[in-house]
Amino acid sequence: MTATTPPVIHPTAVVEAGVKLGAGVRVGPLCYIGEGVEVGDNTSFGPHCSVLGPTRIGRDNRFMGHCAIGGEPQDKKYAGEPVELSIGDRNVFREFCTVNRGTSGGGNTTSIGNDNWFLAYTHVAHDCHVGNHCVFSNNATLAGHVTVGDHVILSGFAGIHQFCRIGAHAFIGMGAFVNGDVPPYLMVAQEGYGKPRGINSEGLKRRGFDSDRIGAIKRAYRALYMSGSTLDEARARLAEIARDSADVRAFLDFIESGERPLLR
Repeated sequence: MTATTPPVIHPTAVVEAGVKLGAGVRVGPLCYIGEGVEVGDNTSFGPHCSVLGPTRIGRDNRFMGHCAIGGEPQDKKYAGEPVELSIGDRNVFREFCTVNRGTSGGGNTTSIGNDNWFLAYTHVAHDCHVGNHCVFSNNATLAGHVTVGDHVILSGFAGIHQFCRIGAHAFIGMGAFVNGDVPPYLMVAQEGYGKPRGINSEGLKRRGFDSDRIGAIKRAYRALYMSGSTLDEARARLAEIARDSADVRAFLDFIESGERPLLR
């Protein structure tokens, strides 16, 4: 498609007045695109999708059938005030994904970055912020006010409690229920609520982390999770390791900026 290719809208779709569609946008059968929606170039919507505004969607996104995007926040305190959803570029949303707009109590905005994959039945609640290059497997769910860093993988049926943070490069195992902050690089396994089970070393290798970087992260993990130290003692050890490792500094900064209990 060229930059001047006009949008293609199926005759059974409804696109409200004032909607802004970029070049090459495709709107499939029985879709509904509501007032206050902006869509970037070459984004496509499969059958039965609904998009409500205010919602801004970037370019080259793909929404498969029955996605519900930009719906009102599922929060009893919401009283119709203007809140929004922002989605970046090159994301894929598979069947029956749901993404809600923000709330006035949570900063007004739900945001999703670039190059993410959301598989069938995944849910991103109000006021969540998802980074780039993440994968949400089937039925993975974020409660409200969750922050997810870059390159995070949520396995099928994983559930993240409201206000939690998932650090960059973390891997959440199938069916894990997470009710605390997960530092960067960790793997979390299902055991009632999720428990740390080592670092995501295979994922880090695939993303170009060399053995020295991974070794430093492993030392940080052992200090925090395997040494039997108190949290304050572990922080002191992490500070020592962080002198020679930017990755461990990010690990320590994540811990020190948390508002919820650390998953430990």
